[in-house]
Amino acid sequence: MMKRILVVEDNDLNRKLFCDVLAANGFSVEPVADGEMAIDRARAFVPNLVIMDIQLPNVSGLDLIARLKGDVNLRNTPVLAVTAYAGKGDEERIREVGAQGYLAKPVSIGPFMAAVRNLIDPDSREAAA
Repeated sequence: MMKRILVVEDNDLNRKLFCDVLAANGFSVEPVADGEMAIDRARAFVPNLVIMDIQLPNVSGLDLIARLKGDVNLRNTPVLAVTAYAGKGDEERIREVGAQGYLAKPVSIGPFMAAVRNLIDPDSREAAA
């Protein structure tokens, strides 16, 4: 079954790049430009992974991650946080609210796909062990 990834990113170019790369790698992708819609879209789409921009208009990506982790149906969905504002302590704060992965922008495709694969298919690692 095709893995589903919700991409929450307000920047049109970044959102298109992430979605195009993910689709080219065989994932089903649901883009969300408005963070206010992210939780409802996640509930409807039931993603295997959420890629979350941290700096969104109107709502913080940190708040959205906390809301995802507080939702009984979404709490086990891994989150890859992506941010252009990677300052001292940011990664720690982002991981504390529940993100399992963290990348600073600009994002290179190789590390991006490695992070996605690492988070989206933990069962393959467990099965191999």
